[in-house]
Amino acid sequence: MSQPSRGAVALAAGTFVYTAAVAHRSAFGVAGLTAADRFGLGATTLSLFVVVQVVVYAAMQLPVGVGVDRWGPRATLTVGAALATAGQLGMVLAPDVPAALVARVLVGAGDATAFVTVVRLIPAWFSARQTPVLIQVTGSCGLAGQVVSVLPFAWALHTYGWCVAFGALVVLGAVATAVAWTGVRDRPAGAPAPPRSSLVGLASVIGSPGTWLGFFSHNACCAGVIMFALMWGFPFLVEGQGFCEAHAAAILAVCVATQMVSGPFVGVLSSRMADRRPQLVLVSCVVGLVGWLVLLVPTTPLPVWQLVVGLVAISVGGTVGLIGLELAGHYAPAQHRGSATGIANTGGFVGALVVMFVVGVILDWRSPTPGLADYRVAMVSMPVMSAVATVGVVATWWRVRRAR
Repeated sequence: MSQPSRGAVALAAGTFVYTAAVAHRSAFGVAGLTAADRFGLGATTLSLFVVVQVVVYAAMQLPVGVGVDRWGPRATLTVGAALATAGQLGMVLAPDVPAALVARVLVGAGDATAFVTVVRLIPAWFSARQTPVLIQVTGSCGLAGQVVSVLPFAWALHTYGWCVAFGALVVLGAVATAVAWTGVRDRPAGAPAPPRSSLVGLASVIGSPGTWLGFFSHNACCAGVIMFALMWGFPFLVEGQGFCEAHAAAILAVCVATQMVSGPFVGVLSSRMADRRPQLVLVSCVVGLVGWLVLLVPTTPLPVWQLVVGLVAISVGGTVGLIGLELAGHYAPAQHRGSATGIANTGGFVGALVVMFVVGVILDWRSPTPGLADYRVAMVSMPVMSAVATVGVVATWWRVRRAR
C-alpha cells in the first residue's frame, strides 16, 4: 500500500474512533430526562452526571497529550476506545446513581483520548498545508457521532428502552476499539520516530502564551455548543420551548449539521489565513454572542426559524474553536505538541462544565418544574462565560505578539 493510501486508512480509522467517542459523549444529553425518571434525579444531580464526565475529560487532556507524545496514537486510541466501551456497559448495568457516575467517569476518560490523538496523528502523515483542513474535516466527520445520539440513539431509547439503547453504544465501542488497533499507524514506514516528550520541558509549554491562546480560543468558541449539546439544549427545547422530544432531537441536529458543513470551510480559511487565525476566532466570538441573544432575549417561545438562526450562530463556534488546537500546537516544540494541544482542548469543556453546573443550580433554586423564564435566567451564564473567554483571547494574543 502506498504512503498516501496508508495515511488515508490511518486517518479514516482514527476518525471513526473519534466519531464513536462523540456518540458516547453526547448520548446522555438526549437521555437526561429519561435518566432523571430512572434514577429519581433533580436538575442539580442530573447536571452532575455530565459535569463529572466533562471534568474527567478536561483533567485527562494533559496526561493524554503526554501519553500520545510518548506512546503514539495507536496505543492511545485503542485504550481510550476500550475505556469508553466499558463505561457504556456500566450505564447498561448501573443499579443506582453512584454506579452510573462511575460509568460516566470511564466514558469521559475514554472520550478524552480521541480528538487530541487524531490531531497528533495528522501531521505525521500529511503536509503542513493540508493539516488545518484535515483537522476540520476530521472534526466535522466526527460529529456524525452526535447525529447518532440525537437521532437513532434517541429513537432506540424511547422505543426499546435504556438497556437496548446503551447496549448499542457498547457494540459501537467494541467495533471502535478493534478499528483503532488494526487501522491506525503512528507514522509512515521508515519515518523516524519523533523525539519523546519529557516532563522537564512541559513547564515551558504550560507557561507559553501560545498554549493559552489556544485554550481561550477553544473556550470562547466551543463552550456554548458543548453545553447545549451535552446537557441543557434538550431540556431547554422540551421544557422551555414546548417541543415534543422527537422535534427537540431534530432541532438539536441543526447544531451538528452546522458544524459538519462549516468545518471544511473553516479549515480552508485557517490554512489560507494562518497569520490571522486569532482574528477568525474573535469574529466567531461575536457571532456566538449574538446567537445567544437571539435565543435568550425573547420572553415567549421562539418560532423554529429563530431557533435555527440562534443555533447556527453558536454552532459555527464549534468548528472555529478547533483553530485553538492549531494555535497551541503551532507555538509548541515538536515533542510537546500533544501536550499543548491537550491543554487547549480543555478550554471549551472547562467553560461548558462550569455553566452546566451553574444552570442546574439556578433551575433547582427557581422551580422544581422549570419553564422558559427559568431557563432564560439560568442560561445567561453561558454568554457571560463566553465574554470572559473572549477577553482571554485578546490578552493572550497580545502576549504572543509581544513575545514574537
